[in-house]
Amino acid sequence: MSDTSLQRPPRDARRWLVAAAAIVGIAATLSLGRWQLGRAGEKIAIQDAIAEQEALPPLNAAALQPVRTAADAATAARLVHRRIVLQGRWQADRTVYLDNRQMDGRPGFFVLTPLVIAPDSAVLVQRGWIPRDFLDRTRLAVIATPDGPVTVQGRIAAPPSQLYDFGTSRGPAEGSSAIRQNLDLPAFRRETGLPLAALTVLQTGEASEGLQRRWPAIASGVEKHYGYAVQWFGLAALIAILYVWFQFIRRPAAARRDDRS
Repeated sequence: MSDTSLQRPPRDARRWLVAAAAIVGIAATLSLGRWQLGRAGEKIAIQDAIAEQEALPPLNAAALQPVRTAADAATAARLVHRRIVLQGRWQADRTVYLDNRQMDGRPGFFVLTPLVIAPDSAVLVQRGWIPRDFLDRTRLAVIATPDGPVTVQGRIAAPPSQLYDFGTSRGPAEGSSAIRQNLDLPAFRRETGLPLAALTVLQTGEASEGLQRRWPAIASGVEKHYGYAVQWFGLAALIAILYVWFQFIRRPAAARRDDRS
């Protein structure tokens, strides 16, 4: 008897090891598939909540009074995605252009301007998008900002998302301190001295004032989770099929051929 045969585990032990490995693999992949379905369910619930918020009657400026600081997180969360109608005056000299923002797959700038609603109340409005000038990235498209009272329709939104900042200047070195990679709302409040609410308003409606407003819909990613779930369940089925094939179909057939020979 060779050393290799002595080290090889008994046939029954090998079968038990293969069975245990198959059970663990099937259980793990089924668990991952169920987890993906759970994530899909959570995102569907979020989408339903957003739809319910958007279906409610529009708010007015009074709704922003309780959210003066970021500490009012609970109140802010209840207001996000609600429609709102505001009257106020633009602070055009405080307009900010957020770089590397896309609309319809094109790079450009999100244009943000504070709207002063009352002496003790203001909000930062994401007014729309303008394309980038590829010959001179500091040259900004002309937009119209009325001097007098304006009415703004939109929906309440969180502050603009933060992009990764490589530390490159978006300030005077590039010709315009209004061009920035990101905007921190509390820091901007201190910079401007304006009583900005802890939320922003995403202006909606048709293109106007040189700005486009085809804001992307909030994607839930449910299809991605369903796709992952199908993959995990398919892998579980494959493990089960291979186990049955090799342990209960091919092995007995091979054993019968050995007996006849």
